[in-house]
Amino acid sequence: MNNVRLIGSRKRIALVAHDNKKKDLIDWALFNKAALSRHELYATGTTGTLLEEKLDRSIRKLLSGPLGGDQQIGSMIAEGEIDLLIFFWDPMETQAHDSDVKALLRLGCAWNIPMATDRASADFIMTSPLMNQDYETIIPDYSTYLQRKI
Repeated sequence: MNNVRLIGSRKRIALVAHDNKKKDLIDWALFNKAALSRHELYATGTTGTLLEEKLDRSIRKLLSGPLGGDQQIGSMIAEGEIDLLIFFWDPMETQAHDSDVKALLRLGCAWNIPMATDRASADFIMTSPLMNQDYETIIPDYSTYLQRKI
């Protein structure tokens, strides 16, 4: 049996970017400044500081990604505290914390939250009519998985 979680009209959005994608994320956030102003923003380390300065608004800043920020956001996703993940990741560079990145994306998928990993996907999500209304997301039923014998 699947459970449903209500995502309110004011979304809790996590913003993450690898070093080579920070400028792209900041440009995107500036372009979407008015739309983002209706939502709560969370970000990892340096990305959060840069966004806070450029958007001239408060952002809940977590640790830098390599120091655990990705894992903090993953935990918040699992606990239902993040509704949407915008993660501009760099597909051309190996990251020292690639396993953390993979875990973060896996958790977003496991808990059925909208995710964008590039500007086009982020634009589609931000312009969706669902961005400004309540939405019931289905939380997958993991009871069979949890009850299996090791």
